[in-house]
Amino acid sequence: MTRDRIGLRALNRATLQRQMLLARCTRTPAQAIERLVGLQAQAPNPPYVGLWSRLENFRIEQLSALMRQRRVVRMALMRSTLHLVTARDCLALRPLLQPMLWRSVNGAYRRAIEGLDAAALVAAGRALLAEQPHDNAELGRALAARWPGRDGAALAAALRNLAPLVHLPPAGTWNSHASAKLAPADVWLAAPPAGPLTQDDLLLRYLGAFGPATLADAAAWSGLGGWKAVAERLRPKLRVFVGDEGQELFDLPRAPRPHPDTPAPPRLVAEWDNLLLSHAERSRVLSEAHRPRVFTVNGIVRGTALVDGFVAGTWKIHRRPGHATLAVERFGRWSAAGRQGIEAEGLNLLAFAAPGDAADVRIAEAAA
Repeated sequence: MTRDRIGLRALNRATLQRQMLLARCTRTPAQAIERLVGLQAQAPNPPYVGLWSRLENFRIEQLSALMRQRRVVRMALMRSTLHLVTARDCLALRPLLQPMLWRSVNGAYRRAIEGLDAAALVAAGRALLAEQPHDNAELGRALAARWPGRDGAALAAALRNLAPLVHLPPAGTWNSHASAKLAPADVWLAAPPAGPLTQDDLLLRYLGAFGPATLADAAAWSGLGGWKAVAERLRPKLRVFVGDEGQELFDLPRAPRPHPDTPAPPRLVAEWDNLLLSHAERSRVLSEAHRPRVFTVNGIVRGTALVDGFVAGTWKIHRRPGHATLAVERFGRWSAAGRQGIEAEGLNLLAFAAPGDAADVRIAEAAA
């Protein structure tokens, strides 16, 4: 078993390579979503931008069509947060993650379900939604009628974690503001159950998308515990590195690990992108000094600009009739090449997100 050392830049380049951010690739959107083990999807547009930043010639309609065709779905998964995953991964991942999702209900909605038979709540909710999809408000009213005196909104929120429910399009599609209608995943997909996915399988997939990584990283990404036993079972099949702080990092033996000096082109990364949310220790892409500028106190994870592979600023699109501006706040000084690269990426992003509008990119230093 090899225990080579691996430094920060090597971790950065390995992660960017696996995240398809060193070079845009020719995978299909569905292939990319499976490769990334899903895209975080609290808001409708970030998954589209996430695919745009990774794939050649990606078009908005490609992802929207996958959702309408029931090949990609939006549901609560890793970390109990909304993700877009393929239908195959929806059916495979959710049973493995279900115990974590149940625990999150006991934490967030313990008072709402105290003394209530959770299995009865699941059965009642599933029956309602199998008969006819409901949005959160409709579901809450129906559950409150079933259990008078209970907080229907809290029961509906708990049910979303207790049972595998998917958000039906148009909710989750580009620029959609529709309230999500919910349906049981197996009813919506009308597909046979996937083969069982084990936590061992999940670690291998996580490393393929985010490695090399520590077991704390795997826990931060998934919300699951028990990774030490998994790693010990798989250790003979894995490559093990030692990081700059002496931490043990696991990886797939044949996974790409580019040279630390490999060029990393400027990139614009979506809001809530899993690039920033899938490691307990984020310094491989984000300096701790910049973290408060990216992760806001109200739970927003801003879109970020990568220069030389590391977060060097944030971005946001501002629109008015006929015109779109990409406003970039940079952290410190940028090289001329970095600035030019972000400007070019910004104009391409505006052509993708606001086609037909006059477009400009404005870069200013972030306020201290």
